[in-house]
Amino acid sequence: MKTTSLIMLSCFIFPNFLFSAQSKDDIKEIEVIEVKAQKRLQNINDVAISITALDGKSLSDQNIKDTTALSGQAVNFKITQNAAEGTPPAINIRGVGSMDYNTSTTSPVGVYVDNVAGGSANSQLVNLYDIDSIEILRGPQGTLFGRNTTGGAVLINTKRPTKEFSGYVTAGIAQRSQFKLEGAINLPVNENIYTRLAINHQEYDYSVKNLFDLAPKAKMEQTHGRLSVLADYDNLEIFAKVHIESWDGIVQPVGNIGVYKHVNGNKVLCTPSEAASGICADSFGFNDGSNDFYDVAVNNNINNDSPHKTDSWGTDLNINYQLSNNSYLVSISSFNTLDRVHFFNSDGSPAGLVEGGQDVYTDVYSQELRYHLDLDDTYVIFGAYYLDESLTQDNFIDLFRDFRSVDSLFGNAVKFFYDNKIQTDVWAAFANLDYDFNDKTSLSTGVRFSKENIAYRAIGSVNTSSQVNDQIGGTGPAWDVNGKINDDNVSGKLAINHVLSQNLTAFISYSRGYKSGGYNGAIITSLEEAQRNDYGSETLDAFELGSRIHWDDNNAYLYLALFNYDYQDQQVFMNQAAVSPTAPPIQLLDNVGESNLYGAEAELKWQLTPNFNMQLGIGYLPEANLEAFVDAQGKTITDNRLPFTSKWNVNGFIEYVQPLSNAELLFQLNFDYQSEFYFDQNQNAYAKQQDYALFNARIAYEQEDWTIALWGKNITDEEHSNLKFDLTALLGMLQDFKGDARQFGLDVSYAF
Repeated sequence: MKTTSLIMLSCFIFPNFLFSAQSKDDIKEIEVIEVKAQKRLQNINDVAISITALDGKSLSDQNIKDTTALSGQAVNFKITQNAAEGTPPAINIRGVGSMDYNTSTTSPVGVYVDNVAGGSANSQLVNLYDIDSIEILRGPQGTLFGRNTTGGAVLINTKRPTKEFSGYVTAGIAQRSQFKLEGAINLPVNENIYTRLAINHQEYDYSVKNLFDLAPKAKMEQTHGRLSVLADYDNLEIFAKVHIESWDGIVQPVGNIGVYKHVNGNKVLCTPSEAASGICADSFGFNDGSNDFYDVAVNNNINNDSPHKTDSWGTDLNINYQLSNNSYLVSISSFNTLDRVHFFNSDGSPAGLVEGGQDVYTDVYSQELRYHLDLDDTYVIFGAYYLDESLTQDNFIDLFRDFRSVDSLFGNAVKFFYDNKIQTDVWAAFANLDYDFNDKTSLSTGVRFSKENIAYRAIGSVNTSSQVNDQIGGTGPAWDVNGKINDDNVSGKLAINHVLSQNLTAFISYSRGYKSGGYNGAIITSLEEAQRNDYGSETLDAFELGSRIHWDDNNAYLYLALFNYDYQDQQVFMNQAAVSPTAPPIQLLDNVGESNLYGAEAELKWQLTPNFNMQLGIGYLPEANLEAFVDAQGKTITDNRLPFTSKWNVNGFIEYVQPLSNAELLFQLNFDYQSEFYFDQNQNAYAKQQDYALFNARIAYEQEDWTIALWGKNITDEEHSNLKFDLTALLGMLQDFKGDARQFGLDVSYAF
């Protein structure tokens, strides 16, 4: 019913498109899409890689706040907040990704900001303001990009300074006490040096309403700043940037999905549909008592109101030196540091049963050197790469704190402190060759040798009660594990791009991706887990056939692709029930063996009239299954579907521009549809997201330098979750990290 109403609304909004014809001479051609997927600016038709290119204005119009809001912008691409805002996001491209919320691991999808790769997955939560473009590369990027790109890469390009004095300022308000202030000023110093200062400040509450009276209100305040300098001389270009980020608040509390009900005085297991409806309780009889999906009742005042605090800053320096008319050198140096503190209540109830904190500190330095040589029919890149990351975790998990005041149960209460230090050093050398056989056929090939050395130390201690009501307890050492992981691997690609006609190109490619091993600093409660938390490397071989088609006088563009992946030694985050009923789940990032993935995708862009354009993307992933894995209890499981992999995903965007006498009225509507998927590798019916569709809309009035826009997100108020984390064996419930509810807002912008 909601979808039918939206279609009718679209017919009303866009009458000129639906009921009138336009001369082809009046239609504006789609702009040539240029991308940096091969570390240089190229026409997308010349690149044998599956790419979705997003422009910064479109992202700004849609109020895309950070990388976790990019879902729905590209097919077979999913990214969410994972276990609440501030934890590493879950990124998935074509079924390859990670749901690991842990702050020490890396994702198989790389995220790069102005050519700089971050270290651990903490760096992938990037706020998007004053952005020039984003490119989403599907498939292994094992030649030109830093590390750990078995799944793909997200390339974020910020706006660079220009020669003209210019800028903008945007102020916005929205439901849930949201306030936004963003702006940038571009200031040339002289004819060779230009600067750009961009700032972004946001304050907001969350969709979830906490019914527990003593709980603090969940809210967040974020401030970001970035100063860029561009010096452009005859043979030398220097681009330098300093950025700073500060977050302070209390993140959205977790919901509780109970799995038990009482029948004739007996506690029995609910069906998955009953549990999802909210009528069931956890093992302790808790139910929030509300039929509202967004209501929770959580004791969220741990450690002085469960604070979340992020402080980070960094700098990078890009130097481009022209050696001759056809060759140049590139140097990219960067340093980034992050300090993040995050407290949580995992049981999702007023009780103190599972509470914890995650503190992480990282320093990351990287250096890349490249040599580019452009000959008549050959383009060569040689390069070297180095990354150094020092990561420290100070974490704890407090189990059954409330039991300490119960005479018969205090012995089950225990608090684990698990502190980890991980040092990562990465070296790589790479080469890439593009060769034109003739005007129609070109070859692209590359190879990369990577070597990673990881040294770790995991130190644990345990606090227990000696008697009832002993809230302080006694703490003693539990484990001290250290080790090293040394990996080296060769990855690369081979691709052919062929021009079949003036409007049709096709490519075929083979590529290999590699992701190093490491140490997973997730919840550790025993010496055995601490010893098992290291994991080995994985590789992925990908075969792909794609094409790009232009027609309608170059006003329409269609991308099509078929792909097949062979995944070896795949790393999968394992959330398994422990043997002891009072112990938390065993959480390991483990090499579970092989899996096979194949599918198809299509993306269409069409400028139908001067005033109307549309985009449509369809992704199909029929096979994304683990061949076999052994769970924590020794049981062999076969053919389970990988987490976060919808069989079907569809996204779209339509825009209609109504010219006025001296202004324009814009109507925009976009949507993202995901078919059902599981949140973990167990294919647990309780940890499942049913299919859903999210619709967003915007109406804007633009007159010269002013824009006033009314926008809405999730306008049909679709109820969905970012993650359901299985704690049924321990607490008889699943943590429910709920997606955002419907929201409307108003923005006013002035450009100068």
